[in-house]
Amino acid sequence: MRAARLPEAGGPDLLTVEQVGVPSPGPGEVLIRVHAVGVNQLERQVMAGAPLGRPVLLPRTVGLDPVGVIVECGAGVPAERVGERVAVKPNVPCGGCSFCAVGREADCSSQYVLGIHRDGGAADYTVVPAAVAFDIGDIPFPDAAAAIHSIPIALHMIRRAGGFEPGTRVLVAGATGALGIACVQVAAALGAEVTAGVLKGEPVAALPGLGATAIVEYDREDATPLEEAGRGVPLALDATGSGVMIAAMLRCVAWAGHVVVAAALPESAFTVDTRHFYTRRVTLHGCAAADYTDVVDGLDLVRRGLIRPVVAVTLPLEEIREGFEMTKRRDHIGKVVLAIEP
Repeated sequence: MRAARLPEAGGPDLLTVEQVGVPSPGPGEVLIRVHAVGVNQLERQVMAGAPLGRPVLLPRTVGLDPVGVIVECGAGVPAERVGERVAVKPNVPCGGCSFCAVGREADCSSQYVLGIHRDGGAADYTVVPAAVAFDIGDIPFPDAAAAIHSIPIALHMIRRAGGFEPGTRVLVAGATGALGIACVQVAAALGAEVTAGVLKGEPVAALPGLGATAIVEYDREDATPLEEAGRGVPLALDATGSGVMIAAMLRCVAWAGHVVVAAALPESAFTVDTRHFYTRRVTLHGCAAADYTDVVDGLDLVRRGLIRPVVAVTLPLEEIREGFEMTKRRDHIGKVVLAIEP
């Protein structure tokens, strides 16, 4: 079978599509015939050497979020799952810790990431734990690939901050990236009035149709417009990972407001005015994954037509390098998806 392999850290230009053997599912695992997989900024960062929890062992088949059809079940997995159309949650929790025991899989400290800590799904076939393969029903494969990672995390970000009432103002920074778009869509689907923050020059025409009621542009080094537009919002969601943007959101949220961060860049450090922070009862949350319930509920929003995942382009597996180049250019809106054809 074909697999997109990274031999060593150094960037996507080292990726090659190779012929490798088809893996076999072990106990509690399923073998999936992959139909599509997303291209993600997280993979690009790790390829460049950014740390991500436990060590990354190379060489590695990349691909965080494959979707496809289960063709074989390992021991302990019901045989009737063969033929099920599934999407794979990239963050795999341990299943045995105190967090997992109470349904807080996002907080599992022993979780690992497919395509980074073990072989992923940019291949004709992939093996994953059955627990992270979720039934997608009749959702098209490219839509499921665009949804499975970002939409559950966006939903978890909102829930982590306690949710909100319909009509609440929500600020989203980094609204043109895959996670930012998901934040806009999920917040809008839940009834929020969404202000979308974007870097000057990024495409914004599609954002009103995705749920943004207002758009604010800012410079990479100057978040003043974002801060002014978001002043008084009870909830701010950051998908930029920029320290400049996060600091601005902490300054502008309302009394007892919440800022949720789900990304990081090399320039992610920022300072906090602790007097402002504690006297105004502001809460800062870190979010890097989703609970199983977030995945089920996020896919249900898609299935019910309340959210339509945005696919920027679908490329063949052999053009995976171009897919990563697209994620770097940021000249598009939506997910870059690889179609894994036979």
